[in-house]
Amino acid sequence: MKFGSVKDPSSIDFSLPQDHPDTAVVLQNASSTQPFSVSVGCTNWGRQQLQGFYPRGTKDELTYYSRQFNSIELNATYYNQFSVEQIQKWLAKTPDDFKFYPKVHRNITHIKRLQQVEASVNDFAQMAYSFEQKLGGCFAQLHNDFSPKDFPRLQRFIEYWPDELPLAIELRHTDWFNDEVMATQLYRLLEQHQVSNIITDTAGRRDLLHMRLTTPSALIRYVGTNHESDYTRLEAWAQRIAGWKQQGLQQLQFFVHQFEEKEIPQLIAHFIHHLNQHAGTTLSKPAYESPQPSLGL
Repeated sequence: MKFGSVKDPSSIDFSLPQDHPDTAVVLQNASSTQPFSVSVGCTNWGRQQLQGFYPRGTKDELTYYSRQFNSIELNATYYNQFSVEQIQKWLAKTPDDFKFYPKVHRNITHIKRLQQVEASVNDFAQMAYSFEQKLGGCFAQLHNDFSPKDFPRLQRFIEYWPDELPLAIELRHTDWFNDEVMATQLYRLLEQHQVSNIITDTAGRRDLLHMRLTTPSALIRYVGTNHESDYTRLEAWAQRIAGWKQQGLQQLQFFVHQFEEKEIPQLIAHFIHHLNQHAGTTLSKPAYESPQPSLGL
């Protein structure tokens, strides 16, 4: 994930901004009966991307991956429409509590740009239903130049999307968040249809840290920079999420990207260590030998 990359990460202020005032309102209005659940994972399970992660002799990457992480941000569905038979093979390799988060196909978000996509949405939805109880939710990522002028398209898309299929949306054009009138209209739409407002933490686009939840479910896409600051950033996120949990957060999806992806397992292990410490969770860390003994894992 090269989006938001910078040449010198040490020059970036990585501190998390204060929450949007309405985030507390959304969390406080959430049901108090649902237990807090956490999904943490990578963006793929390929041996080539997660270099050095798989033990020698590993025959099936997904089988091993799903015993180390409890979820996957499934970017593969952005490029391909998979058959029911293929999805059933994935389901058979993963534990009962494992969750898949398929990315909405590019034909919907980038090629047709949410215009006249009803048939494509139907096809994607049928594929998503094939994940059965292991479907964590779907997420749509819009093009960088998909701006507030396209609001009518976004509204029609959200209104057409099946209500029973959990959806989160990542908007990247800065005017969605910097234009107060537009932001208010956007957040109202997302709240009305229970669509989660994705938070993206990446070095070159700090404006995407809007810290505005629209549901009691937070989907965070964290992009590391292969810099020592990646670890302190993750500690700050663990503390913020612990605060959201106290306010009523019900679900967390936290997916880690990295320019050199071989470091992802140790970043996730570091995050889980601090989330367990601050939020009282009991997540298992991936079996990964960190080359940084000072992390205290």
